[in-house]
Amino acid sequence: MVSNNPPEETPWDSKTSQQFENKRPGEFLDPCQDVASRSIKCLHRNGGNKEMCTDYFQAYRDCKKQWLNERKEAKAKVKKEGSSWFS
Repeated sequence: MVSNNPPEETPWDSKTSQQFENKRPGEFLDPCQDVASRSIKCLHRNGGNKEMCTDYFQAYRDCKKQWLNERKEAKAKVKKEGSSWFS
């Protein structure tokens, strides 16, 4: 059985992207933290029953996958242009 409050379709949005791009060097920012928090809340709400939270877990995996793909593409673009990743 799945939880009554499914996660939003796409947890990665322009606001989260902008936050990451504008963070200070050395500052940690997990763009999927909101989705991770919702999955933890689901577990607490359902007494630790993982089967009730599969939609939340999948949303977290999808967010991480999307995030890693976007970062990989950004790094490849920088490398292709010949500029430094840190400039």
